[in-house]
Order: sequence, then C-alpha cells, then structure tokens
Amino acid sequence: MTIRTIQPPTPNKAAAAPRGVDPDAVLTREQQTAASLAKLGLPRQSLPRHVAIIMDGNGRWAVERGQPRVFGHEQGAKAVRAIVTECARLGLEVLTLYSFSTENWKRPANEVDFLMDLYIHYLIAERKELNDNNIRFVQLGRRQGLPPRVLEELDATVQSTANNTGLTLALALNYGSRTEIVDAVRAISRKVQSGQLDPDAIDEQTVSDHLYTAGLPDPDLLIRTAGEMRVSNYLLWQISYAEIYVTDVYWPQFNAAELHQALRAFAARQRKFGDVPG
Repeated sequence: MTIRTIQPPTPNKAAAAPRGVDPDAVLTREQQTAASLAKLGLPRQSLPRHVAIIMDGNGRWAVERGQPRVFGHEQGAKAVRAIVTECARLGLEVLTLYSFSTENWKRPANEVDFLMDLYIHYLIAERKELNDNNIRFVQLGRRQGLPPRVLEELDATVQSTANNTGLTLALALNYGSRTEIVDAVRAISRKVQSGQLDPDAIDEQTVSDHLYTAGLPDPDLLIRTAGEMRVSNYLLWQISYAEIYVTDVYWPQFNAAELHQALRAFAARQRKFGDVPG
C-alpha cells in the first residue's frame, strides 16, 4: 500500500519566532495539527477516536541500565507528556493511560510511595500545560485507597480542565477492570432495588453507562509497550472490538515516532465488527 503524504504550506517559523523562543511555540493549534498529520502521513478520518495504552516496561528499562526501578517511572512520566502532546496535536478525542492498577499496591512500599509522589508532582506541574493545550483531564478508578494529597490534586486538575474541548486524557489510577464491572453491577443493582430501573430494561448500554468510562467512546486501538501479550485487567468491557498493537519498545522509549507507527498499523487494518466486508 502506498501512502501519499500531502504536505501543508509550511510557515516561516524562524522569521516569526522571537529570538530564544521555540519556533513550534508560535504555531497555532491548527498549524501544529497539520504538521503532525503531515509527518504521520494519514488523513485525520483514518485515525482512532480513542487510543488506550498499557504503559509497561519502566522498571525493566531502568534495571537494564543499572538504575533503580523508580528511575524508570520518572523517565516514563516524560514519555507521558510527549505522547499526550502528540495525541492532542493529532486531534484524537480520547487517550487513556493505564498508570496504576488495583494490583500494583502489592509492589514494594518505597516504589508505591514514589509513584504517589510522582502523581502529585505531575498533576501540579502539568496542569497549566493541559489547559494551554485545551486538554480535559479525568480519572478512571476507585478513589478509596488513594492518599488524600493525590485525591486533592486529582480533583484540582479535573476541575481546572473541565471546560476544555480538545483531547480527553483519562488516567487509569487505582484501576482494575473487574473492579470497575463489580462497581457498575452494584450501582445498577441499587437502582433496581429502589425501583428506578426495571431489570428487563438492562442492556449493554446500561452497563456501559455505569462504568468509569461512561460518556467516553470505546477504545479503537489498544497499545501495549514492552512486548507482553496480555491485557492485564484493563478495560475488558470496552476493548471488545479494539485493534491491539504490541511493541517491544519499553514505555520510557515510546515517543511520537512509535505512536505514529502504531497509528499507521491501525489505519492499515480492516475493522469488521463481526460482519463480512462487502
């Protein structure tokens, strides 16, 4: 298959940017999107609406370099910023990142404590950047069990970005898909018990409307880094028809070029949703 890249007119960034200012910073959002799509080589309509990523390999990446596992998480946070920025520029609707699972509490206490501190730092440091890029932030997962300071910064970021209309960044934090489904069943059961809902009226949409992801489109593309061939209790209901892309690249090394490769692979697939193509 030959992909024809249509190059948009390139503004004279060097002439427009003041001395000492990154030329990319003076481009409008529309110009940044056009530049990213041109580099990708795909029309916007061929892109997924919702990309979900299992960010795996931080610890292994660090250990292979003689560093502690927490160093990998620190570098992984930098990869998050790069991928969020690129998804926003490409005009994607939703990016969901699997950050901390309900099973991750089993990890060593010092690693868990470091991750909680990292979330606090990230939420504070990136809040302005999220707003500058018109990104709406939401959290997926149970609130109970998270440290009060993490909840405080989560709530502040959700509130600060609530009116943004660009990319929705969903951070799966203290998340487990089976837990999510259990919580949905409990909520539906309470409505049945109170007479608000007829059991015979329950359908797939009812379940979807009671998941943490209610109101978001299901993922079209699931990306997993670090080569593992499993979904790890992640969005089990929502990824029923998602295309799956696995790369051996560790998360700290996953950059815009790697994202583009995954998006090109997605665009080349024929999605049938159980039907036979005509």
